[in-house]
Amino acid sequence: MCLKGAVTHVDILINIFGGVALMLWGIRMVRTGVMRSFGAELRRALSMTAGKPVRGFAVGFGVTAILQSSTATALILSSFAGRGLIGGAAALAIILGADVGTTMVVQLLSFDLHWLSPLLIGFGVIVFLSSESSRRRALSRAAIGLGLILLALQLIGQASVPLRTNESLSLILQPLTDEVLLAVLLTAVLTWLAHSSVAVVLFVMSLAALQVLSMQLALAMVLGANLGGAFIPVVATVGEKPVGRRVAVGNLIMRGAGALACVALLPYVQPYLASLSDHPARMIANFHTAFNIGLALVFLPLVAVVHRMTERLIPDPQGAEEDGGPRYLDPTSMDTPSVALACASREALNMGDEVRSMLARSVDALQTNDTALVRDIERADDTVDKLHEAIKLYLTRISKEELDKDESERNIEVLSFTTNLEHIGDIIDKNLMDLAAKKIKKRASFSEQGLDELKAFHARILENFDLAMNVFMSGDVDMARMLIRQKVTVRDLERDYSESHYARIAAGRADSIETSALHLDVLRDLKRINGHLTSVAYPILDRAGELTESRLKEEAEEARERRRRVHPCAPNEAPSS
Repeated sequence: MCLKGAVTHVDILINIFGGVALMLWGIRMVRTGVMRSFGAELRRALSMTAGKPVRGFAVGFGVTAILQSSTATALILSSFAGRGLIGGAAALAIILGADVGTTMVVQLLSFDLHWLSPLLIGFGVIVFLSSESSRRRALSRAAIGLGLILLALQLIGQASVPLRTNESLSLILQPLTDEVLLAVLLTAVLTWLAHSSVAVVLFVMSLAALQVLSMQLALAMVLGANLGGAFIPVVATVGEKPVGRRVAVGNLIMRGAGALACVALLPYVQPYLASLSDHPARMIANFHTAFNIGLALVFLPLVAVVHRMTERLIPDPQGAEEDGGPRYLDPTSMDTPSVALACASREALNMGDEVRSMLARSVDALQTNDTALVRDIERADDTVDKLHEAIKLYLTRISKEELDKDESERNIEVLSFTTNLEHIGDIIDKNLMDLAAKKIKKRASFSEQGLDELKAFHARILENFDLAMNVFMSGDVDMARMLIRQKVTVRDLERDYSESHYARIAAGRADSIETSALHLDVLRDLKRINGHLTSVAYPILDRAGELTESRLKEEAEEARERRRRVHPCAPNEAPSS
């Protein structure tokens, strides 16, 4: 008999655990589906509310009512604030709206909508399997997620029925009913572990509807869920810049103050809630919404005060300098691959600017024999390596998401471009600066004509660097074709400058003889750098159908035409490269 009772308890716990897990997964599917469909538009709306608290509140409400995650909204805003895209007070106003917006799904699901679950899941699966449109598939994912939430609520409700008469559970819950503050804190921890205040409120609502929980305890747990929901972004932004962390901390201050103030009022609010609806689920949903509306009414005029408080709590470090780390890799963008790839592309440009600066200064290091400049360029390569590693890890995370064909191709292009930039940085650091160090050690000097040639060749490579950056961002076929043609131009220039150098050696120029190896190695390394730059053009031309196996189509045609003129009887196939 005891064994049978033990098995029954285990079955109850397993079913409730499965129901909660299914609900968490459904909430995640809704969030990711909406973000992949409208993520860029939602982010744009969030960033256009600076200096207008009421408008910010409205936008936060609308965005989160659609997104159904105030935590996700808070993390996005913390990222925006960290990058200077939005002010702290404006972000707090948006979060107040987000907190109200996230109660809308609880209001919706407080009604009996179990019949809607199979329809949403069935419709979502049919659209997902029959559509090639990434937006339609994402919206169908959101529909499936909402259906799973409704199904999870049914499972939790059915599994919880035996708990209504369970004496052991009553003994466990009684201390929490008497100690309201303890119930609030324990639910806050549970919410942080679940990473979803909506899931916890829905769970509490299901148990309250079955009268497993007293209304007093259920309302306390709702306060705990709201408090715990504010902890999640605080923990998630621990390693961020102070300006980004302040948004999450400000949200915690407002929710914490509201929860503590409401603890003493719990015995008095139940009659007012019952006057609206005496159904336990509706009472929970109405209290959840009323708490967040009250929070907004109190703190919306005070967002600037709260922001100043967070500035005192989290001051900017004195004498802080840029650490050379990534600036644009927004971790909150992963649910929207197109936005995340735009962040990676922008960071790649930042990396490109760093590498270009190294290349631009390298000719001065070779000319002036400045040891300090050589060391400075070598240190800059450490920054390039750090950026490359960060971008590579970020792109790896993006690749784990569900990407369409264009997004997958762009992911590979960004990774390839940054890898080539990293190789260029290594050539400058380990080759050109090594040559500069040898030149300084020998106290050697290039001939005047030789230095002019090196500077002219270097200037051409810099021009191609700028062209490669434009090709990377624009994907323009004409510019890509121009960049590929520059490979031939650079090859011819390197040959001409090498022959000119050999002519000076033949003439017995002492300075040319002394720096011969250095001169030729610099030409060779600059040519290698140009080779890495032209690599960005190949994927663009390949998609446009303008590549043969090894060269531009029209270049291959020109080569065949030249062979026909020289050897009229030669076969028409292109020579092997």
